[in-house]
Amino acid sequence: MREITYSEAVREAMSEAMRTDETVFMIGEDIGIYGGAFGVSRGMVEEFGEERVRSTPIAESVIAGASVGAAMTGMRPIFEIQFSDFVTIALDQIVNQAAKIRYMYGGKAKIPLVMRTPGGSGTGAAAQHSQSLENWTAHVPGLKVIQPATAYDAKGLLHAAIEDDNPVMFYEHKLCYRTTSDVPEGKYTIPIGVADIKKAGTDITVVATGIMVHKALEAAEKLSDEGIDIEVVDPRTLVPLDKQTIIDSVIKTGKAVVVTEAVKRSGFSAELASVIVESESFDFLDAPLVRLAGKEVPIPYHPDLEKLAVPQVEDIVEACRNLVKG
Repeated sequence: MREITYSEAVREAMSEAMRTDETVFMIGEDIGIYGGAFGVSRGMVEEFGEERVRSTPIAESVIAGASVGAAMTGMRPIFEIQFSDFVTIALDQIVNQAAKIRYMYGGKAKIPLVMRTPGGSGTGAAAQHSQSLENWTAHVPGLKVIQPATAYDAKGLLHAAIEDDNPVMFYEHKLCYRTTSDVPEGKYTIPIGVADIKKAGTDITVVATGIMVHKALEAAEKLSDEGIDIEVVDPRTLVPLDKQTIIDSVIKTGKAVVVTEAVKRSGFSAELASVIVESESFDFLDAPLVRLAGKEVPIPYHPDLEKLAVPQVEDIVEACRNLVKG
């Protein structure tokens, strides 16, 4: 099996879907000749033309509204929001239209819409271009929310999202774009709502999302030298959330650390923690659950301060080490 980057995997999924289904098209800012803010759609306008790879003015609310209307009338748009921070501009269309229409029309209208957006810190893009706001959309009934960490997961889950008749938020962390993994050629799908154990272990369960999956795996490698065996669980999709995989892992290990990049206050880390403490796995905990998440500050521009604002590998190592020591 060949190894490709996360961004190549996303591009492959979109291209494969567009080759086989003429109702699939892309719409968003600078996605044509420029190839998108992070080059994910590079080369696609040359293959599919400007009718199906539609570059737009800077108007997220208008683009979102057009995408909702297209989805209602039989198309399957892939709407790219250039930075996930700008989901805020399109929230009325996403929250009050896309998420509600199928319910309000008794299922007679479908909204097969995928909203792709890069999020997170680590690129020096500062406060308005580095946030992790996935919990905002995860809070809204009617939206599915996907946050793949690897190229393999990104391609399989994007195919599943494009085929879904419901609106799907698809969060891609900027730092994941250059990561690589083994990815099959051709189309394959990963079921939405199924978590993945990225590394099996016996001592501590680390539930991590997005780029934190990679940091958790790095931490697990370092801790293995100390004889501490970490299990890394990647939910992959926030909505629907595969609770049972998390619960079973904590029952096995007896200790839990939850790691997300988003700000700790009201963040998705709290939802993941509640899965553990509100289930039978709580009775198996040998120590208090630990939550690692972003600081309650805007993301700084300076690289050293930026790293301090979100969990790093060393933070995960220290948290796990302290849990073992008691």
